[in-house]
Amino acid sequence: MSAAPRIAPAQSPYAPEVVARFEKLMPPGVAPLVLFRLLARDARLFQRFMDGGLLDKGHLTLRQREIVIDRVTAQCGSEYEWGVHVTFFAERAGLDAAQQRSLARGGPDDACWKPEEALLIRFCDALHTACDIEDALWASLRAHFSEAAMLELLLLAGFYRTVSYLTNALRLPLDPYAARFPN
Repeated sequence: MSAAPRIAPAQSPYAPEVVARFEKLMPPGVAPLVLFRLLARDARLFQRFMDGGLLDKGHLTLRQREIVIDRVTAQCGSEYEWGVHVTFFAERAGLDAAQQRSLARGGPDDACWKPEEALLIRFCDALHTACDIEDALWASLRAHFSEAAMLELLLLAGFYRTVSYLTNALRLPLDPYAARFPN
């Protein structure tokens, strides 16, 4: 990754609505993510991006959500976004070091996963490879997830593929506190 992104992030002072969103998203005393500051250059794009996120309480548990986000961003090679999510959410989601490594470098058959969690990894891998879910995998997922949760899983995976496109193509440098992919 280059030291500077292809498009420079916005600098303070920010518009009041941007400051309000930063304060809502970031822990106290932690600078806004490079990605957020970059999108803040354009109020419309910033708002649309923020409105598209699925980090609220939905049809998935925090752990399920983070398994999907971490796997999708790892599969897409977005160390930036993977590192942000591992840093801020892995502990709260109960993802230990072996599981973090598996999401970045392993697979659904690693011993650290429960069967339902392995299905989520297979789901992410199938979408990454084929942009589709075969009927047998769909049926297995539906045994554990409602229709609403299935829609959320698809939207979540697609959103973080988009985020990965942004972070990779813009050459965003890692935030200083973000985790790195394991070796």
